[in-house]
Amino acid sequence: MKHIFVVNPAAGQGKNKAMDFIKPLIEQAAAKYDLDYEIYPTSGQGDGIRFVKERAAGSEELRFYACGGDGTLYEVVNGAYGFDNVEVAVVPLGSGNDFVRYFGTKEDFLVLDDQINGVPVALDLIKCGDEIAINQCSMGMDAEVCAKQGTIKKYPLVTGEGAYYIGCLYAIAKKFKNRFTITIDDGEPKTLDALFCFIGNASYYGGGFRAAPLAKPDDGLLDIVVVESKVSRAKLVKLLEPYKKGQHLDWDITHFTRGKKLKIHAQTPAAVNVDGECQYVTDATFELIEKGMKFVVPAGSEFLKERGL
Repeated sequence: MKHIFVVNPAAGQGKNKAMDFIKPLIEQAAAKYDLDYEIYPTSGQGDGIRFVKERAAGSEELRFYACGGDGTLYEVVNGAYGFDNVEVAVVPLGSGNDFVRYFGTKEDFLVLDDQINGVPVALDLIKCGDEIAINQCSMGMDAEVCAKQGTIKKYPLVTGEGAYYIGCLYAIAKKFKNRFTITIDDGEPKTLDALFCFIGNASYYGGGFRAAPLAKPDDGLLDIVVVESKVSRAKLVKLLEPYKKGQHLDWDITHFTRGKKLKIHAQTPAAVNVDGECQYVTDATFELIEKGMKFVVPAGSEFLKERGL
């Protein structure tokens, strides 16, 4: 198997900071395990998707390591989707790194020995239009936060979590209410005023917010969380901290269910977030893809122990 490290040089809020950090570790691990490997630095947005897709098109067994933040993982996943000869791993070098939180700490994923000796596990995915998410999708106020977060994270000394809080305050002031008609699987459409709708394959987003605390990325179901806007702005600000901790499923403004397909129609264009990539739409469909990708979980992970792997 060939090991390909797709590195975003801009990750970690510094030009080439990620490459300077990870390249010596890769070279050391490659020598230790006599790896057939290469390092590919991405040149800009979309380049990771193009590169991975082109390399995956052959029959060679490949393991792509997304070395960067959640945006780098998004690109590797969208390039690798549909190829049975491909595994995806993550070396978290960004400010958020939310997907890996489900499986362990950032430090766990920075141990390349455990990554190289990791176990590929078939995980579910979410399809939204032509895009693929391995972690989460959302629509409404929190997607507005996501759209702002990318810009805010570029400010000096601002973490991924801090950027999410700042984005929340903006969205609370400007994007408080969304008129959504929501259909889950073959159920009856329901129209309501929502703050947002979150579709979770795993648990975390926004720099550590536990939006779907019960989600499992290999259970064949999407965790769907709809929060209504029947609350004042002042009260909502106070709810941010318990929301971050995953203590929101029993709120009287929260609707929680599980399903395999979700359709949302927005009365006016609303932000939709697919693993951190945002755009504005009036209609969106989110569909589960069961066991859609082989994801490498580091050796020794509690996730592997729980499943007897």
